Amino acid sequence: MEINNPLYKKQGIHIVSSIFTIDKGVCKVLLIQRNNEPYKGKWALVGGALYNNEELEEGMMREIKEKTNITDVQLLPSKNYSQIDRSPLMRMIAITYIGIMNIKKANLVTSTIKTQNAAWFSIDDIPDLAYDHNQILKDAIELLKTCIVSSDILKSLYPNGFTLPEIQKVYEAIFNKQLDRRNFRKKMLSLGLIQDTNKLVRFEGNKPAKLYKFKKSNENKNVF
Repeated sequence: MEINNPLYKKQGIHIVSSIFTIDKGVCKVLLIQRNNEPYKGKWALVGGALYNNEELEEGMMREIKEKTNITDVQLLPSKNYSQIDRSPLMRMIAITYIGIMNIKKANLVTSTIKTQNAAWFSIDDIPDLAYDHNQILKDAIELLKTCIVSSDILKSLYPNGFTLPEIQKVYEAIFNKQLDRRNFRKKMLSLGLIQDTNKLVRFEGNKPAKLYKFKKSNENKNVF
């Protein structure tokens, strides 16, 4: 490495997160409204520049805390974006994450030094975002669909367990499609993704239903 080579100069790292939630059966993503140039006033995914004394996830959690006040979100690595002109200021590589959280635990701040607002947007109603964040979000949604059937990412929504009707609503919101109740139940049980807790709870005032929890699984299993 030739440390004085000018081709090494003026480049940095963006860390960007697509944080999802389920709100009344609708899948939403958290956006912030920028208060600084470039793209002042435009909405964006949560993120910023990595400091040179931080590791990646440490920097990501700092940015989330500074710009939204959220501290409790599980993150999974997503994709990297290396287009030379993705920032108008200098060469910035984007390293991205996805996360999902219970909206009731999100005590959002509405403005900071660097943001004008923070809000949840339906993934079907996203404005034109700053930088290349529309593409980053599109890719993040596809990864989320994979992760909910191949990881324990949904545990953060239901740490104490869930009923099958309850979790079916989450899958329907993320995949934006209606699922047959009997087929969904049969598929979830046959794939070995979940296990019975031997407890009963009421869901939406109906008769008691079995409470399940996710097994920890790293296998890619297709629910549909």
